[in-house]
Amino acid sequence: MTYRVIAMAALLGSASTLHAGGIDRSGQSITALFESGRYAEFSLGSVSPNTSGTSTVFSGLAGQDSGNMTDSFFTFGAAYKADINDQLSYAIIYDQPYGADVDYPNGTNYFAQGSTAEFNSHALTGLLRYKMPNNFSVHGGIRVQTIEASATIPNRPAVGLVYNVEGDRDTGVGYVAGIAYEKPEIAMRVSLTYNSKIKYDVDTVERVSGRVVSTEPTHVETPQSVNLEFQTGIAADTLLFGGVRWVDWSSFEIAPAAFGSAPGNPKLLSYENDVYTYSLGIGRRLSDTWSVAAVVGYEKSNGGFSSNLGPTDGNKSLGLAATYTRDSMEITTGIRYINIGDAETTLNGTDTAGVFEDNDAVAIGVKVGFTF
Repeated sequence: MTYRVIAMAALLGSASTLHAGGIDRSGQSITALFESGRYAEFSLGSVSPNTSGTSTVFSGLAGQDSGNMTDSFFTFGAAYKADINDQLSYAIIYDQPYGADVDYPNGTNYFAQGSTAEFNSHALTGLLRYKMPNNFSVHGGIRVQTIEASATIPNRPAVGLVYNVEGDRDTGVGYVAGIAYEKPEIAMRVSLTYNSKIKYDVDTVERVSGRVVSTEPTHVETPQSVNLEFQTGIAADTLLFGGVRWVDWSSFEIAPAAFGSAPGNPKLLSYENDVYTYSLGIGRRLSDTWSVAAVVGYEKSNGGFSSNLGPTDGNKSLGLAATYTRDSMEITTGIRYINIGDAETTLNGTDTAGVFEDNDAVAIGVKVGFTF
């Protein structure tokens, strides 16, 4: 049994990460680096969330439903891996590590109606891996990443009738470093990978009711993170796999100058706690052409207030995937159901303004891999 047959199914099961800590989307996996020979893959995911809340007495519009404030979105990923010699190999990986699509419907009388926000990112990571003679290997490389963001918040008393901010696309550079241990005879691999934070000074224009109030750049740091991923054979043609991801979300914030100068120094987007995301799954090869996998995911709810632009707190998920293999090609399809954790939002940092409960999302995806 190759690593890839079931490991691909496991990867797809968690590929379209929704509300997995802050604005995490891809999970920054480097699984392609461990493929055998020359390998290329392409993946496409579609996520359909349903996230709605109800306003409280404090907001002045008690009992108003927000409507679904998260748009459906697509994710795309690609990777290429090749060997330089018996000890050295490299991989180039493209992903969209962070993202947000917020759109509170108008006409609901919810206090945040008409508010919108987008956060987009693209990353290209180049990695080298060196195999040592004792089954250990080290890997590392450079990540070049772009971000851009915008938001509109109508009727915010602290800043005027309509607040709008637009941040131009900016590019930053970070690094990746890690170590892995493999025991091929039992399909075992354990890898630990550190992803550095990446700093930006985003050219920003803030407007209140159409009037420019600030053009001061906004300092943003996408967070550092650590991925621990493992897999091991537990019986003939059966693989146990999983992982833990830590992200330093407590150090992340977006605080444009004019917005942050309002009373209380508010942040447009920030998180109180770091986030740990766990996954555990099992895969089974049914034949030379078919394999299947199931994976469960868990992220603890931390409590406290969530941002009105990201009203979630933790999640639970279940993913199912199947891989079809023919010659040098593998096609993996998967579906994942996410139960989004309940959350409370605030306007003043003290009182609850909105309660978000019983929300969920469905993610589906397709990945095609080639060995050549």
